[in-house]
Amino acid sequence: MKLSDLHCIVIGAGIGGLAAGALLARRGMQVVVLEAQRYPGGCAATFSSGAYRFDAGATVGCGFHSGGPLDRLGRELGIDWPVHPEPLAWQYRHRGLRLDLFSSRDNIIDRFPRSKAFWGEQARLARTLWRLSAAALPWPASGLPDIAALAARAFVSLPDSVFLLPFMQRTALDWLASYGLDSDADFVRFIDAQLLISAQTTSCYTNALNAAIALDLPVAGTWRVEGGIGTVARRLADSIERDGGAVLYGKKVTRLDTINRDALGVETADGDALSTDAIVANLTPDSLEILDDFRRSGEREAPVSNGWSAFMLYLGVDASFFEHAGADHLQIVAPEGELGECRSLFVSASPASDAGRAPEGQRAVTVSTHTRPERWFAALQQGREAYDALKREYTEQALALLYEQLPEARGAIRSVTAATPYSWEAWTGRRYGLVGGYAQTSLFGVRGPATKYDNLFLVGDSIFPGQSLPGVVTGAQRTVELLLRRAGKLGRL
Repeated sequence: MKLSDLHCIVIGAGIGGLAAGALLARRGMQVVVLEAQRYPGGCAATFSSGAYRFDAGATVGCGFHSGGPLDRLGRELGIDWPVHPEPLAWQYRHRGLRLDLFSSRDNIIDRFPRSKAFWGEQARLARTLWRLSAAALPWPASGLPDIAALAARAFVSLPDSVFLLPFMQRTALDWLASYGLDSDADFVRFIDAQLLISAQTTSCYTNALNAAIALDLPVAGTWRVEGGIGTVARRLADSIERDGGAVLYGKKVTRLDTINRDALGVETADGDALSTDAIVANLTPDSLEILDDFRRSGEREAPVSNGWSAFMLYLGVDASFFEHAGADHLQIVAPEGELGECRSLFVSASPASDAGRAPEGQRAVTVSTHTRPERWFAALQQGREAYDALKREYTEQALALLYEQLPEARGAIRSVTAATPYSWEAWTGRRYGLVGGYAQTSLFGVRGPATKYDNLFLVGDSIFPGQSLPGVVTGAQRTVELLLRRAGKLGRL
């Protein structure tokens, strides 16, 4: 059977699902993407609200550097990404400390001179990891072919691959301690803030190798995407359609049809039933289980969360404010307390040159903070009044931290809209609104694309290597590789 004779359904038009669908369509498979919303992108969408166009969640373009995951994907699909390098990745603010994160570590080393050797080692680790992941890294290993591929790649990368071994079982904090940096509270606070946004946990728990690549994102470069981050999703959707596939909006999948170890097809909320040879699900494992179980009771269990959701503010802000801010992307950290829950913010403004994103003289601004979903759904169960009160409380706390660092913001904000984990659940279909993927605490025990069904695979930030545009695109390549391998074993190729 030829690849062009096979059908694949992709559930969800997030970046991971679209990247996998585009790669399969380019190889000749018949691909249909089913998306519940009216536009693509999921957590990396750009949406309209009144006179503004906001980036929903992801706001910083990464992985477009030469040889990076988005660069390689674009070349394979024939996509010329409309991106422009940002000289300043983002600015970090904590108490009186301001650090501009450039492709060079010089200003960080100037502020923390004892960290110079640490950054040298981090750079070597990151170079090795980028090189090893230049193609879809066969991890977690799924059988002898993956083990052989890992061994071959490690051999080619000698001696650097041996250099990685001592870090595989260490935490980032252990790594800092080896340089005597664990006693520098300001430096640890800075590292923790970077890891929370890119590895979903702090140095006490992040695996050292995960930390090495996460800390490299500003160095690898950040990019401004014309029209907002959602343009990436739209270009991938266009690629699927150019290669004969389809992206259907307003098509919410409500059920998987399965028998034994095969997924036969899906059913949608509008009554359609579609059969298929393979399924790629751009869903969290928990959300996939709900489809598989076909729960209709409407009863909600208490969230059991090992992951984060997000509380968001979407602001219309006077453009002149960013002259005071000094950067379009700001990371603001409270003086004390655990990070997240309005004690750490990431603030991103639409580019001044992108006039279509906001009314004249204003910018569309996305503010995010990590939050656990439990208290939000508990408040919702108490009633709308309790939920709205919690939303007001978080709005006030987030704005207070913003004003603490940038008092000029008080008179510059023209509109405020808030979104909670409940909003994210409704928006993305992710149970409890979990976003950002898993906490990267270990290279072992991570989830791969395979499921209990031979022809159904996961994609997105819930599988290795996790969140961010580079992460989900790399994971999508791995998903495609496994799907094609399994299809061959099952005699479908």
